[in-house]
Amino acid sequence: MENVIPQQWASPCGNQCTHKYAALMQIPWRVFCKKGCNADGDTWEECLAECDEICYKDPVLKDQQWSAYIDRSPGAVNYSQDCFNACVTGCGYKFEIGKEKVDQVRPRPLPSEPLPEVKPPTSPAATKPDEPAEDVPSTSA
Repeated sequence: MENVIPQQWASPCGNQCTHKYAALMQIPWRVFCKKGCNADGDTWEECLAECDEICYKDPVLKDQQWSAYIDRSPGAVNYSQDCFNACVTGCGYKFEIGKEKVDQVRPRPLPSEPLPEVKPPTSPAATKPDEPAEDVPSTSA
């Protein structure tokens, strides 16, 4: 029986992602690179669209912008961009696209209006802004 080494268990695309994102701090990007390798799309363009879908928060419920918070993408804009770049790298490996063309792909432009903030409910104890809530201890001795 022939010895099978671990590198032979993974796809060549996955191996390239593992090599490119080898550092411990790059593990999340390795995962997203491999998602590009395993994307369902049959073309380069479909793979890029899947990376966009994976890496950016969009409303889960149509026309309900607040529902973007339950999307499972990375969240912070810089993380989304890093995710997208790693995923595109995986697509490049999958479709054997040259590094020059992969590097030309740009992530989605930043949203012009940020996602709405989710604010905690206000305490009913404080009725006026300059009036302390009753459960706040007084600082006088």
